Amino acid sequence: MLEKKSIRILVTTILIFLLIYLISITNFVFAPLGAYLTAIAVPIIGAGVIFYVTNPLVNLLEKYKIPRMVSIILVFLLIITLGYLGINYVVPIVQSQFNKLVSNTPNMINTFEDFVNLWQQNQNYIPEQLETAIQNVTDNLNTYVENITSFLFDAIGQIFTFVFAFFLIPFFLFFMLKDGDRFVPFITKFLSKPKADSFKKLTSDINHTLASFIQGQFIVSVCVGVMLYIGYLIIDLNYSLTLALFAIIVNFIPFVGPFLAAIPAVIVGLFQSPILAVWVIVIMVIAQQIEGNLISPNIMGKVLQIHPLTVITLILAAGGIAGFLGLLFIIPAYAVIRTIISHFYHEWRKRQPADEKDLF
Repeated sequence: MLEKKSIRILVTTILIFLLIYLISITNFVFAPLGAYLTAIAVPIIGAGVIFYVTNPLVNLLEKYKIPRMVSIILVFLLIITLGYLGINYVVPIVQSQFNKLVSNTPNMINTFEDFVNLWQQNQNYIPEQLETAIQNVTDNLNTYVENITSFLFDAIGQIFTFVFAFFLIPFFLFFMLKDGDRFVPFITKFLSKPKADSFKKLTSDINHTLASFIQGQFIVSVCVGVMLYIGYLIIDLNYSLTLALFAIIVNFIPFVGPFLAAIPAVIVGLFQSPILAVWVIVIMVIAQQIEGNLISPNIMGKVLQIHPLTVITLILAAGGIAGFLGLLFIIPAYAVIRTIISHFYHEWRKRQPADEKDLF
């Protein structure tokens, strides 16, 4: 029995690698298909994220005896109102602050280079290794700034691609809110009872994983962003709204997000006033302490239970392959894949004889 299983595993592995090879040599067939699926995936994913944020509100309105269709219309009106307020009041401020930040970047570079040169001139002795390191930083500063700027513009470009598909999102969102609960019963009609029960369990687990992560991370990110914005206003930090909104977005990335949010804020504070950079760090620490000890435990709990090292590895890989959007979506995607694998593993275990369950 053990030999048969080993042979089956070996054959399956060979077939998987053979399939990957066939796909690689027929790329001309799959490339257009991949582009089409990517174009469709953007509005579907966008609608899915908004669905998990708004569905609890629709369900809440239903509890107050409001018909679901009316609840959906009210939620759409709320989204339109928030969008109108954002476009007319928030976007102009962010655009102005971002343009000022980009135009002031060369001045920041020159200020840093002048500071390094002045510091070198006033030192009687600088260790050779330290001097070499400083020189390397100075020489490569423009490269660093270009890389950061390229990353930011890549993020903005992907966000605009997301926005470009925005006109499709309302249609997907409407049918998700209206008919989302009919998907599983429709599929299970064509399955036997054991497979139907397994499919229901799988979709329930996936739904719970996504809902817990997206809803929890959304609330946590907004709370952190609001706290940072209030703190930035108190210390009169430049580009406060832009930096706070950036923090809201990157805080969707577990563990790494807070560090990404801190980097531009500390840099801006440092060039505005060195003591201001210290205050930015203090505000960041306070916000993260409140988030880590009060907000996340009550909202998120231990939703994903992913080791920080795994998160960092996934983020590095996703950032290199898919850019900024890869950073945002890799963790929930990993959680869903892990849920699917875990489900089928447990289903396989249940089908094994009791004396063979512990062979692997």
